[in-house]
Formats: sequence, structure tokens, C-alpha cells
Amino acid sequence: MAQSPRRQAPACYQLRVGGHLDDHWSAWFGDLTLTHESDGTTSLSGLVSDQAELHGLLMKVRDLGVTLISVAIIDPSDSIDHQ
Repeated sequence: MAQSPRRQAPACYQLRVGGHLDDHWSAWFGDLTLTHESDGTTSLSGLVSDQAELHGLLMKVRDLGVTLISVAIIDPSDSIDHQ
């Protein structure tokens, strides 16, 4: 018998993309915080409720045509430090 999937708890994620996204994209990414990094990348960080929301964010990155550099679960205090 197949196991029913467990519900994933919300987690803080950081997505890094190539280039500096304009601030107007902030609303499109919901509650994620956009941070322009000194290395020319943009970090999008914040609470993601589940895998479905994470996949939706990844599709938005794809649709923008920017390069996805990394996806990582981070400590919630790390996303607060950037705000």
C-alpha cells in the first residue's frame, strides 16, 4: 500500500538568482524579501508554507528567464537580518 504524503511544515528558504531584480518584482514574489547582493545576485528569502508554494516560486523564477543559482533552507533569523 502506498503511504499518504506527510504535510510539510513551513520553512524559511533563500533562492538566489543571477542579476539584480528590480524592486517592482517584490510584489510578484509575495512575502519574500528581495535583497541585492554585492556579487551581482538577488536573494529572495522568507517563509514558504509547503512544497507546492516552493514549486510555484521556482516557476516564477523560470518565467522571468533569470538564472537560478541556489535554493536553500535557512535559519529564520537569517531572513530577518536582511530586512
